[in-house]
Formats: sequence, structure tokens, C-alpha cells
Amino acid sequence: MTEQHSPTVAPKPGPGTEPGPGADPTARLRAELADELRRRGDLRSPEWREAVLRVPRHVFVPAFFQRTDGPGPTTWTPRVGGSGKEEPSSRLKAVYSNTTLVTRLDGDRRPEDVEGPVTGTPTSSSTLPGLVVRMLEDSGVRPGDRVLEIGTGTGYSTALLCERCGDHAVTSVEYDAGTARSAREALTTIGRRPDLVVGDGLRGHPEGAPYDRLVATCSVRHVPTPWLDQVRPGGTLLVPLSGWLPAHGLVRLTRGRDADGASGEFLPGSVSFMGAAGHAAPAVRGLANLLNREDATERATDHGPAVLEDWTTAFLVQLAVPTTRHLGTPARDGAFLEHLVDPTTGSSATLLPDTRGGHRVRQAGPVRLWDAVEETLNRWDRAGRPDQARFGMTVTGSRQWVWAGSPDGPRWELPTDAPAG
Repeated sequence: MTEQHSPTVAPKPGPGTEPGPGADPTARLRAELADELRRRGDLRSPEWREAVLRVPRHVFVPAFFQRTDGPGPTTWTPRVGGSGKEEPSSRLKAVYSNTTLVTRLDGDRRPEDVEGPVTGTPTSSSTLPGLVVRMLEDSGVRPGDRVLEIGTGTGYSTALLCERCGDHAVTSVEYDAGTARSAREALTTIGRRPDLVVGDGLRGHPEGAPYDRLVATCSVRHVPTPWLDQVRPGGTLLVPLSGWLPAHGLVRLTRGRDADGASGEFLPGSVSFMGAAGHAAPAVRGLANLLNREDATERATDHGPAVLEDWTTAFLVQLAVPTTRHLGTPARDGAFLEHLVDPTTGSSATLLPDTRGGHRVRQAGPVRLWDAVEETLNRWDRAGRPDQARFGMTVTGSRQWVWAGSPDGPRWELPTDAPAG
């Protein structure tokens, strides 16, 4: 058991008070952030408000990349600050906004490593506070609970958990050693000492089991068996479920009290987390040749690209063809073509505009992907078109499936053989 330390964060500001000389200049920003999260409905209880008021986010995000979109490729400008009064006010306002802040590009490129705007792909971030707080509210965590967090990240959510449950009750697992080291330093700075573990989060941390709650801050294609095994009967798991498409959903599962497995429902609202190592989609090659495949057939379809953009129907597409990625390429006439590509079978489906109105689909490979999508959408339609907040999930020892509308409604099996990535 980890020794509990008293935090050294500044006390919460009183309502309507002005920070005096020597006061923490971020106190007002934390209060403003808490007020915004309450207005949005993410922050619902006084206990989590107290945690938001006390945890200084700027300690956990000392540097980040600021996104700039223009006529060319997206660029990222490093924003690196000091601490306390040395912090530029504009940077602090960004840190205490309800915004996801990108902290790494292309694997391990940090803001401190570059000068000026750069291009790249985000690979690590500090999730927007509203989503973090909403998940903690939805998790049902309360004092006395022992919590396993999968994905320490910057450590901000870990600090919030420590505020609510105490350091000794929080275990957090982080896959990346550098990320874990930065989180540990930030947590130590504010006087927090949870049990931080560097390792494969998909394996959980059996040495500390059983836990009352498990909260994952990375998405998975299915619920790893060790997570279920390490949560006590009657305990809960809050899991972002995603896939290769990618499409996302947040499900809250309760372990059965008298049997293995778990079940629960998806929660309203949109969530999006980076995929866990081991559940990430493989690379797809040969996009330029999709329209030239000799085994392709083409036909009209009632479903166009809109089903890939809507939150619920995109999730259904992912359930229908779980080993498929959604990719796009520019066409010669300036249009944008939408593709589904299955790297495990080599199958593909490309949506094409129909000159007479509507859409056509061109399919190739051993699996007719769009046929499977249409069959799933038709089943959903016959079930009354429930939105994702009326979906649920059931997990047994060997199978996992998602259902729509009710446990007796349409269901789709999840792949439980997550690849190495």
C-alpha cells in the first residue's frame, strides 16, 4: 500500500474573491473552468468540483502544441511556459480552457524539442477537462473505493482521483515510460503519491486487485479479460470502446455478483480516445489502386458517406465490419472519395457519386464490405433506429457483443483477438 501524503496544492478560492498578492494566479482560472464544466453538464457534484478547484492543470501540461489550420497542411506551434507568475497569461488561459492539448507528435516529439510551427500527427495529449470530469462522474467513484486507472497520461486525471479517494486508493498504469516519468514528476510536485505502474495497461495490475472501479483513458476494441478479473463482483468498469474505423462509444459495465462476465449500457455524449497499444489499426497500403481492381463490382446503394459521419451509424458500420478502416482520397475532379478497406482480407468498398443522383458503391475482395454494412443498417432500422445511448454490451468468459435497443435486440459480436498492432 502506498503511503498517503498531504497535497501541497493551493486551497480553493472563495466565491467572488480576488487573488491577493502572492496568491496562486491560476486559482481564478480553475474556478472559471469549473463553472464552465458545470454549465455544460460535465461537472455535476460538489465533490468533483472541489477536485477541479484544487488540481493545477498547468503543472501537468507545462508544454503543448497549438494547432493552426490554414490553406496548407495543419501546423503545430510549440507553447512552452514557466511556472506561477512567469507563465504567459495567454498560455495559462489555453491550459485552463476546456480543450484537448496535444503534447506529443509522431511518437515522441515534444514541444520542447522544436522551434516554430511544425507538421506532424498527434500521438499523445491531455484530454479536454470536460471529458475527464464527465468520465469520473460517470464512473461512480466515491471515497473508500479502490480505483485502477488505465492510461496515466499527463497525470491530471490521476490527480483528480487522488483528491477524491486518497493517494493510497489509486493505482494508475502507463505504457510509455517517458510519459509515466513526466506524470510522476508532476504528481510529486503537488504532493501526490499514488501507485504509478509502468507496463502494459491491457494486463491491468493484478498485484493491487481486486479493485472497486476501473477507468480506462484509452480506447480498446474489446474489454481485456484481465480487466474483468481484477474488478470485484459488483464493481464497475468504464471503458471507451473503439475500433479500426475508428468509431467510438463509452460503456459502463458492472461485474456480475454470482458469475463471471459483465454487462452494461453505453452512456450519452461523444468520446474519443487514442487507441491502446495492441489495439491500434494496422497500416493500409495501395489506396491509389482501389478503383483499378479487376475483381471489383459496382452497384447503386441507398446509403452514402453520411452514414460514416453520423456518430451512431458510424459505430454501427464498425460493428458490421470490425476489421475495416475508413480512409479517403482526392479524386481527379476535386471530389473526395470515401473508402472502407479491410487489411486482414484485402477487401474494399468505395463510395462513388452517381451522375443521376444518389450514390454507387464499388466493392472488391473476398468480403463484400458494403453488403455487410447495409445488412446491419437494415437490422438497426427494423429495431426502431435507437441511438447509441440505447446500446448495451454483454461480456462472458469467451464472447463479447454489443446490442441495440435491448439485450434481445440486434447484436454484433466483437473481435476478441486484438492484434499486436
